[in-house]
Order: sequence, then structure tokens, then C-alpha cells
Amino acid sequence: MRLRKISIWLIVSAVALMLAMPVSSMAGEVYKTALSLAITGPTSDAGNPYSKGTEDYFRFVNDMDLLGEDKIECKIRDDKYETAITKRNFEEFLDWGIDFYLNYSTGSTLALKRDFDEVKMPTLPASYHAGNLDNSDYIFLPIASYSAQNIGLAEYVANHHEGGTPKVAMYVHPSAFGREPVKDVEKAVEAGLGIEVVEVVEHGQDLDVTGMLQRWRSKGVQYVISQTVQSPVATMLKGASRMGLVAKSFGEKGKMTFMGAHYTGGNDLIALAGEAAENYYWTTSFITTSQQSVGADAQLALAEKYGRDDKSANSHNYAAGILVAEITTEVIKRAKAKGKEITKETLYEELLEMNGMNAFYPLTTVGPVTYSKDDHQGVDTLQLYVARDGEFRAEGKPFIPEYTGKIE
Repeated sequence: MRLRKISIWLIVSAVALMLAMPVSSMAGEVYKTALSLAITGPTSDAGNPYSKGTEDYFRFVNDMDLLGEDKIECKIRDDKYETAITKRNFEEFLDWGIDFYLNYSTGSTLALKRDFDEVKMPTLPASYHAGNLDNSDYIFLPIASYSAQNIGLAEYVANHHEGGTPKVAMYVHPSAFGREPVKDVEKAVEAGLGIEVVEVVEHGQDLDVTGMLQRWRSKGVQYVISQTVQSPVATMLKGASRMGLVAKSFGEKGKMTFMGAHYTGGNDLIALAGEAAENYYWTTSFITTSQQSVGADAQLALAEKYGRDDKSANSHNYAAGILVAEITTEVIKRAKAKGKEITKETLYEELLEMNGMNAFYPLTTVGPVTYSKDDHQGVDTLQLYVARDGEFRAEGKPFIPEYTGKIE
């Protein structure tokens, strides 16, 4: 009887000890990150698939035990593209104990820049605004900046236009997101880039483009570079198509060749603009699912695994959401491999060492992610695409814009 009582006591004690043990010692560590973005409201056409890409990749990491018994928990919150809500979300994420942060808009990234530095929080935004990096130690752009993308498009115009100096108009978002790349394109022109920027137009809520297009025609505009999101570009393309102004080949005389950076194009633009998107030139650092590749297959398989619709699965914004989750996972893996405790400090260290032989090659981009103390822009490489027969197809090889180095 005494032995039985001792045995029962030992069992009860063992169970009590197990219940008292931290979850991390029984089922691995839980690493906390968070994302605040516009799932609804302005730019939700980009934010919604972006959030799905991030969520799905972290689910995949956990479901496939890519970190062994350890897991990543990512809180995703809608901020409706309002900086005040983003700031409140970030403060709550800090209270929750995050060690890595994923932000979204240009406005909120600029507004919280000092906060990121103050709390030493490594941050990957969905905004590729070059100004995010000014006087900041803790913001890292996932891909080439909007400035680099717009300069890359301008370089393509200068290198492929026939007959005199090409006349270019720029159609931009009425915010820092839209305005700042214009300044860098103008700096590139001053440094010798052979184009003439005839006019810069910030679109408003009223997207009647007839008067604008007529004015550009009267000024001899041959190329239009857009730095905004898909919806206003789709409206402009439809208007230009009705007026017979869309070039059927690059630089067609008497017509306009329309071009744009990351958030202006992709399959989402074709869905909005239809046939009017034909021959639209677009650049980004991401692959597209319209051309078969290992990365495209992986992106579509991930979307299928978690039941996403075709529109989300084929969106480059879904890929962009995947990328920040890939980078987050990679720095955690690298820190773990070195036996480091996972903290915001150690993850920051791993970002700074992601270069040279330690560059990171994700499946979602056309080039490697590299960072260092003096370089916080991830994928420097761009790919030019052209919409043909309802799909974006690669035009030429991936490239790095020449003039970005000349204006720094």
C-alpha cells in the first residue's frame, strides 16, 4: 500500500511538473512577429493579397516544421492605410513582445521611422520608398526602391527610343510614395540620362483623364511612366485606348507607350484594364506566375495548399507578402544555426550579414536579397515585363539600373 501511495505521488508530481513547465521547453520556442497593413480601404487591392502571402508562408513554415519544433507566430492587423491605426498597432505589437516587424505604407513607415530606431526594431515595409532609408538604421527594403524602378524604366526609354530625345510624362500618386521617385528621375536626367520629363501629374480622386491625355498629345509626349497603384493606371489606359493613343509597339510614332513600377502592374492590372493593358511595360523585382519557373510553381502550390483564389495566387502582391515572411524565417534560421538566442538584436545582426557568400536567394524574386551596414536595399535586380495577349512576359534579362549609382 505504501509503495502504491508513493507511485501515485510520483505520478501526480510528474504531471504537476509538466504542467508547470514553460510551453517552449515542451513544444519548442515561439518567435513573435507582426504585420500591420491595409487589408481594407485605400490600396487594399495590394494589401489584401500581400497579407495572404505572409500568412500562408508562415503557416507553411510551421506546418512543415522548417524550424524544427520551433514556430513563428505572426499577428496580422488591418490598419485601413491610416497611419494613426498603424502606430497604435505597432505599440500593441511591442507590448506583445515582437522581435521582428513587417510594416506596409510609405506614410506610416516614415512616421514611425524614429520609433523603429528608438526600440531597435528590424523592420521590413511593403513600401519601397528610398526615403524610408534616410537616417534610419532599422528599416530594410525587401526589393529595389521605387526610385530605382522608375530610373530603370527611364533608362530603357533612353536606350531604346529612336529619333531625338524622348519626351516623357510621369503619372504619380499624390503622396511621398508617388512624388519622391520623380525627384530621383530628375536627378538622373541632370546626371546625363537622355530623356526629357515634359510634365508630372499627381492624380486626384477625379480620374477623368481625357483632358490630361489631350494635353500630353499636344506636347508630344511619347512615353508615360506611372508611380502609383493599379486602379488609376487602369483608368488612364482605358481612356487612352478609347482615344486611340496606346502604342502597339514600343515607341510607336504618334502614340504613347505606357510604363510603370511595381504597384502599377501585374495580373491585377490586366484584370482591371483588360485589353487596354496590352503593351504596358512594367518593372519589379518579383517573378510572375505567367511564366513557368520553380518560383512560380512554388507560389501557386502554396496558394493551393491554403485554399486561395486564382486572383490572389497569381498576384505579385501575394509574392511580396511571401518574401517578407521568407526573409523573416531566414534570419531566424541563421541565428538558430549559430546557437544565438532569438532576439531583435540577433535578427538585426543576421540581416547585416546577408551579403556576399551569405546572400539569400528566395524563390519569389529575380535576384538575391542582400543587406549590409551601408546597404539596406534588398533585391537590387529588376526585370522588365510587357503585357502581351493578356499576360506579362519578361522582356530581356534581369538588370540593375545604371543611374541609381550615379545620383547617390
